Amino acid sequence: MTAPRPAPATTPAPPDWARRPANLARAVTAELVGRIVRGDHAPGTPLPPEPALCAAFSVSRTVIREAVKVLQEKGMVQVRQGSGTTVTPPARWNMLDEQVLAATIAEDEDLAILDDLVVTRRLLESDMAHVAARIVTPDAAGRLRALVDRMDELVEDHVAYHEHDRAFHDLIMRISGNRIARAVVRSLESQVVNTARYMGRTERSLCVASNRGHRRICERITAHDPAGAADAMFTHITEAWLVRRPAPADPVRLER
Repeated sequence: MTAPRPAPATTPAPPDWARRPANLARAVTAELVGRIVRGDHAPGTPLPPEPALCAAFSVSRTVIREAVKVLQEKGMVQVRQGSGTTVTPPARWNMLDEQVLAATIAEDEDLAILDDLVVTRRLLESDMAHVAARIVTPDAAGRLRALVDRMDELVEDHVAYHEHDRAFHDLIMRISGNRIARAVVRSLESQVVNTARYMGRTERSLCVASNRGHRRICERITAHDPAGAADAMFTHITEAWLVRRPAPADPVRLER
């Protein structure tokens, strides 16, 4: 009688390195960006030397050197021959960089970065609304009105409403023709558009109030009133954020 076969061994879990992202340097960079933003590596202090980073991340010197090079491009470290790599102050960081901005927002306990983002967006979009009111064509004016009318029908569906909201603002930016300002606004918004702290509350009454702001902007643009359009955009962006903003009290950064 043959002996019973042993039960098949459980398939071992793959080693950690097998589950890592293909681009190790990018993964290491993202981790180091987060550590610097959190203050694990404070401004003015040296980044750990290559051997220590290699051991900490279980990667080669080549990967670490590539990650440090990218950190330098982001303005987060300064590399000096013979002096090592030093973490730079936040004022030198590239805040338009995707990783830097995302990490900073994640650590933004008092919402100062989100307030700054709204102020920047408000400044740029107000100017673009001013330009749009001067040069808007009948066709573009019709598309603006159609978007506002459609948003009135979507106040029960906040997901669809916000998609049309972004389309409305983007159309004004495209009408203005300012590609650089539009790129800055789109870059900033792409980092926060799906975050709960930026989007805040989404109930019907807020969508209704928001679209009243859109309608005022549309009316001023289509009436070729540059100053009125800029003021309406400024007021709309400010009020919409103050309603959504989860922290109490009026933030000083939003004062004109």
